Amino acid sequence: MILRQFLHSDPVAASYLLGCVGHSIGAVVDPLFPIEPYLEAAEATATPIRIVIDTHIHADHRSAGRALAAAAGAEYVLHTSAETSFAFRKVAEGDRLPLGNVKLDVLHTPGHTPEHLSLLVTDRIRAKEAWFLLSGHTLMVGDVGRTELASDAATGARDLFRSLQRLKTLPDYLEILPGAFAGSVCGRGLSGKPSSTIGFERLHNPAFAMNDEADFVEFMLANIPPVPEGAAAYRVTNAGFVPKTAT
Repeated sequence: MILRQFLHSDPVAASYLLGCVGHSIGAVVDPLFPIEPYLEAAEATATPIRIVIDTHIHADHRSAGRALAAAAGAEYVLHTSAETSFAFRKVAEGDRLPLGNVKLDVLHTPGHTPEHLSLLVTDRIRAKEAWFLLSGHTLMVGDVGRTELASDAATGARDLFRSLQRLKTLPDYLEILPGAFAGSVCGRGLSGKPSSTIGFERLHNPAFAMNDEADFVEFMLANIPPVPEGAAAYRVTNAGFVPKTAT
């Protein structure tokens, strides 16, 4: 198995190339522009990109997902609940995306956005158990994703609470590889360390530690950060629609 983490500064975000060298197949998760670094890394690691996945329709930047999929001749993947103007490969809770000896199991983890998914990754050469979670903006290091960019904040917070409760059933040793880190507009108390574990976050992430839904919703509604510039337009554009212009 290969795994490459791409850390971006403008905007602050993380994306991933992973795959199976033995079967020459790779996937990219949450890519940003420019797309050339992913193509070059895939060629260098002998893992041609066959799947491109966005964990959700982003509101803080322009997704490179469809452009990368087109350039690589790959399928573009979103959760089935995503509302777009274009066709894509739809996946749902319980679906599996095979990459040779690597498998990606789809979890529907709404809250940051209604269509958000996470990917439980297993390298069958190493173990039958999952190794890490590509958690997007659901669970990050030190915080969780804000909930008001794609729905009303309270509804998103309730959905996110339920998603996090599901993630708490995962083993403590499981690694967390999120879609953002300190400096991202999609969280509040994010760490500059771009990886963690379920166990560490259970102990030291204030939002993830909460077990009462009402307390969690109150926590999420307090001190909501300013809306990122262009957030609504990014969501519309990334879904393939034309943003409305002011008149």
